[in-house]
Amino acid sequence: MVLFESILVIMFGAVILAAGSRRTGIPYPVVLAICGTALAFIPNAPRITLDPELVLALFVAPILLDAAFDSSPRDLRRNWLPISSLVFVAVGVTTAVVAVVTRWFVPDMTWAAAIALGAIVAPPDAVAATAILRRVRPPHRIVVILEGESLLNDATALLIYRLAVGSVAAGSFSLANALPAFALVTVGSIALGTVLGLAAVRLLVLFRDPASAIIVQFVTTFGVWILAERLHLSGIITVVVYGIVLARTAPAVTSARLRIPSYAVWETTVFVLQVLAFVLVGLQLRPILEGFDAAQRVGYAWIALAVLATVILVRLTWVATYRGIALLVSGRSSDARERATFLQNAKGSVVVAWCGMRGIVTLAAAFALPADFPYRDLILLCAFTVVVGTLLIQGLTLTPLLRYLAISDDHPVDREFALARKAALQAAIESLEGARKAAAAAVRQEYRDMLEQTGRAAQLDTDHNALRRTALEVARKTAFDLRKRGTIGDDAFHRLEEELDWLELGAAPREGSA
Repeated sequence: MVLFESILVIMFGAVILAAGSRRTGIPYPVVLAICGTALAFIPNAPRITLDPELVLALFVAPILLDAAFDSSPRDLRRNWLPISSLVFVAVGVTTAVVAVVTRWFVPDMTWAAAIALGAIVAPPDAVAATAILRRVRPPHRIVVILEGESLLNDATALLIYRLAVGSVAAGSFSLANALPAFALVTVGSIALGTVLGLAAVRLLVLFRDPASAIIVQFVTTFGVWILAERLHLSGIITVVVYGIVLARTAPAVTSARLRIPSYAVWETTVFVLQVLAFVLVGLQLRPILEGFDAAQRVGYAWIALAVLATVILVRLTWVATYRGIALLVSGRSSDARERATFLQNAKGSVVVAWCGMRGIVTLAAAFALPADFPYRDLILLCAFTVVVGTLLIQGLTLTPLLRYLAISDDHPVDREFALARKAALQAAIESLEGARKAAAAAVRQEYRDMLEQTGRAAQLDTDHNALRRTALEVARKTAFDLRKRGTIGDDAFHRLEEELDWLELGAAPREGSA
């Protein structure tokens, strides 16, 4: 009962914090990091433990699928070079440098354990970055690079992590043996994710009611991860590929009635998992800190701060290095337009370099270490310090940095959305040309009105939609009054409420976003 009560308090507190975050303008991941740290110093706080083998599947699988489903393969291909440099080189260099720094402080730590720590703190988190970037709408290309990096570098970092943890158990770490295993696991995971994604689409179409369909979505997501792990493949890569395949195939066979509640449930799930990850690690820190003597506590704090400084400096150094190499390869131009583009890209590089916030994957990976893993307490402390430190240092300064650099979005998504909306509405109107009924004429007029507002501008929040929302508010008030007076019962009320919900969706088209 105590555990249940604690979870209720945590969830309610998380909702209050989210509301406070929106009011104050402080990014929500930063608020979570602060509160997670505070939990470590609360006396008599409850101790909640989870099986380390469960942690990665529970926290990482749904969040990765959600991110993969929203990713754009087209945009990833267009920006493959900078993304690849961050996914492979930046993660690899960060892992290696952190391992060297840690071994310098703790010579007794094995290379495999040090590499595991490096892999844990190497991958930045897109959820943290985009939560901050969404407020100021930087160029779409920056968002694509950061989201693509986060989606794919989790796979790289956690594959290194898995090999390092296995090497600790084996007693040695061999790069020559790790590279072929890395390649084999990568290819096998991509193939498995593709096959399972295509198979899942055929399974999901069998379930038409939202509750069953959403349950199947979660069961298959965890099932894909578990199967990949049982086959000694990468659950990360398999889930990412699985999510991308689903995103390309499932929408064509899924109804809006299933999509709307499904998206809402997944968004809520990601929110809950973020909260629980910070809370659980915060609760783990208190017994860890209590287990250190005073000298050890100070020494480990300096090691954790050194790791934090390392991950920030390595990212800054690598992005600057990549930028320099790109300039040498392309050459400098004297054309005014190209100089302006160069300046804009240079500003974008600064933003990308500073978007190194760590998040839930780092926490989950540290928490998932076996209980007898060497220096596990130190690694958990370093991971939490890196997450909190990057969120506070970089997360709180990112918005002022963007404003100082005055980087503006050229709204490519808005333009593409307007283009697609216009084409889709035109096709819908043409499909009704042969129909002569009064209902067909009314539908045609409705689509023509929508097409007209699209043609005037990419501004979708028009007077037309404002009037429709006003009318819907009156309709809802009437429905509430009818129920209150007892004229209609709850069954009729909820049926009318559902119809008004669908009308409201039509009255408030989704705006493009960066």
